[in-house]
Amino acid sequence: MKKPHRQGAVRASARAIAVLGLSAALASPASAAPAATPPGLSCDTGKHAVDDYTGYALCRNNGTATQTFWVHLVCGWSPDVDGNHVTLRPGESGQSTAHCAGLGSGIGEIHVRP
Repeated sequence: MKKPHRQGAVRASARAIAVLGLSAALASPASAAPAATPPGLSCDTGKHAVDDYTGYALCRNNGTATQTFWVHLVCGWSPDVDGNHVTLRPGESGQSTAHCAGLGSGIGEIHVRP
């Protein structure tokens, strides 16, 4: 008696696991993996209220030296993008924004870069 061929079943299982993993990755919100805020800055990040492809970092310089920062968006299927560089003196606040390409899967993560 011949044993059943299992290689096809193994391939199908691996394919199903890959699809489930991709689905979970695409469903994760932008705040799922928050990045560390540079020292001396206090920042809020998020997506634009009416556009899921535009992200921002609104920061305040709580330090004693001038600092420059920008928002970095991880855009899923599209290339990642950096926002405008913003320089803040101590006590000042400012915002950096960036926009992921519309053909991609939208914002996956938002980081503040020094």
